[in-house]
Parts: sequence; C-alpha cells; structure tokens
Amino acid sequence: MTDQTAMMDLDENDYPEIRDAVAKICEGFPGQYWRDLEDQSVEGSYPTDFVQALTESGYLGALIPEEYGGAGLPIRAGAVILETIHANGCSAAACHAQMYTMGTVLRHGSPEQKKKFLPKIATGELRLQAFGVTEPTTGSDTTQLKTRADRDGDEYVINGQKVWTSRALHSDLMLLLARTTPPDQVKRRSDGLSTFLVDMRAARGNGMDINPIDAMINHNTTEIFFDNLRIPADSLIGEEGKGFRYILDGMNAERILVSAEVVGDGYYMTQRAVDYANERVVFGHPIGKNQGVQFPIAKAYADLKAADLMNRKAAALFDAGMDCGAEANMAKHLCSEAAWLCAEAAMTTFGGFAFAREYDVERKWREIRLYRTAPVSTNMILGYVGQHVLGMPRSY
Repeated sequence: MTDQTAMMDLDENDYPEIRDAVAKICEGFPGQYWRDLEDQSVEGSYPTDFVQALTESGYLGALIPEEYGGAGLPIRAGAVILETIHANGCSAAACHAQMYTMGTVLRHGSPEQKKKFLPKIATGELRLQAFGVTEPTTGSDTTQLKTRADRDGDEYVINGQKVWTSRALHSDLMLLLARTTPPDQVKRRSDGLSTFLVDMRAARGNGMDINPIDAMINHNTTEIFFDNLRIPADSLIGEEGKGFRYILDGMNAERILVSAEVVGDGYYMTQRAVDYANERVVFGHPIGKNQGVQFPIAKAYADLKAADLMNRKAAALFDAGMDCGAEANMAKHLCSEAAWLCAEAAMTTFGGFAFAREYDVERKWREIRLYRTAPVSTNMILGYVGQHVLGMPRSY
C-alpha cells in the first residue's frame, strides 16, 4: 500500500460524491417512514421503497465487478454507503447482505454461476439477501450445524432448519451452508460443509417453508424449515466439503460492512445528543454545559473515532487481498462497543424524551444493541483474538 493510499484510507470524507448522493436518498425516508414500518405486521414491515431507491441508484451493486454490470468499487466504498445510510437515521439491514453474500459467489462460484446471477443481482432483478447459516440448536458453533444436503443423482436433497435468517421472505436467492459429509467422517470439524445458492422462488412450498419471527427490532428475520427440498446439483458453489472456508470470506466482508453501519449509528446518536444538549435549557443553561452530560458524549465519540480507524484498516487489507480476519473481528467488537456508548449517552442526554418514539432515539438504541450480539457476539470475537491473535488455548 502506498503512502498516498494509506492517507486516503484515513480521509474522514472519502468518497464525498457517494456520501452526498446517499444522504440525498435518505432525505426521502425520514424517521416517520421507519416508525410506520414498525407499526406494520411482520410480513409487511419491509422497507421496499427504500431498498428500491438504493437499487435504482446502483448502490446495492456497488461491489459487483463492472464486467457483471456493477460499479466494481472496493469494499471501503461499500462501507461508506452503509455508514452514510445509518448516519442519516435510516437502516441498511434490509439489503446489506447483498453486498457480502455475493462475494462468496464472486470468489468461489463457477463462471456459469457468475454469468447467470451477478448481472441480475446488480440490476436488482434478483435479490440475494438471505444468508442461511445459524441454527436453533448450534448457534455460533457453525461447524456443528445439522442441516444436511445429500447428493441424489443430479440433485441435492436438503433437510434441516435455519433460524435468524433475515430477509428470507424478501429474497429470491439464499446462500445456504449445509453438511454434506457426516462429522464422524471428516478430519477437521470445519470439513464436510458445503455452500449452495438456493433459488428460493422455486423452493418455497416445495420443501422449504419460511416463518417470520417477531423481534425487538425490524430486521425482517425468519426461521426456515427444509423438508426434502430438492435443488439442482449445480447449486453447489465451489467444491463439496469446503463451504465453511467460502463462508468465512463472506463473514470478513460482513464484519467490515456491518461495522461501518454501526459507526454510522454512532455518528447519528452523537449528533442527536450534541444538538439536544445545546438546545435543552435547564436551571438556566444548556444541559451540554454540565460535565455529567458533556463528558459521556465526548468519551463515546473518541472511542467511536478509534474504532472507525480499525475498520478502515480491515477494509484496506480486504481490498488488498490480504488476511484481515483479526482486524475485521476487532473492528466489529470495537465499533459495536463504541456505538453502544454513543447510544447510552444519547439516551441519558434526552432523558425522558428518549423513550418517546417520535425522537427516533429509542429506535436507534434498540438497533445498536443488536450489534453487540450479531452477526458475531462479543465473546466469540474475544475468543478468536485470544486464540488466533494472542496464541492462547482455545476457550470453547
């Protein structure tokens, strides 16, 4: 990496054209839009208009190479898009998966799969929003998942269950991780897992059922049941039994992109807290003059800026094709913790009004709390750093 590139990575306003354009889109989707969605049924709470606006502007295809109809931008540009969305009070959770799930297809898919799917994903004709990994009985212990994919001639037969599969009711395709070799027949527990690109349009009602989960935040999440679902053998991505490694590529991208969203949330909460602290007058002066109000906001902001730098490093390594597992995981941890401090500072600053939905503070507070748990929990990251970075014994 050249010194000039390194300096660009530290530019607070990198990709200014993208920031301005995305912010302009967000102006059309104020807090009332998101509050109204939360008042709908689970099935009707998807921000279709917002996703369509991002699709038509080309931002959801930003990371797809130009040869497949995308913009061919680096992951840092994708991070800027998502950060800007969240810094403006909106939520990219309804569509961010498309940015990191397509990376598995791009890096490990066959030429035929790339040619068939990526151009349609870039234009929005196909939506790749569902990521079928987590299961109710295994949780974070991905290598012990129980969903099976058994080869039967020119097809695979899928049986099992996934949970917390967000956006499944609003996706055409799903990236699915399933076991193709029993765990007692592999040398390492990460072997024998395979990745598939499932056409959900054909699967629904033919061996795949989707049930929405009514959750604390509006992420349109679901549970999925597979009962002898048959999919074409060419749905397999890469080699059979090596799917866990393919998924890890997508997970590093996921951590970087989600961390950028969390940074955006932190900036949103900080700005709201600062504005309110300067405007709200109690006992004859703005409450921002009180150290008990001012210092927590300042502390959270300083932590957020430091976390943002770690995420920029992870993105730079990813774009350079270098190993970024440690940086991506640490960025996810630092960004989620810093943003939570920003959320807590904003809640405290607004006092009782923080609980009034019209201020949107409680909505973002709920949203930010999720990221200390998903897409990977704080303890899982600390275990990763302890073992793989610091060389201590495996803790689980």
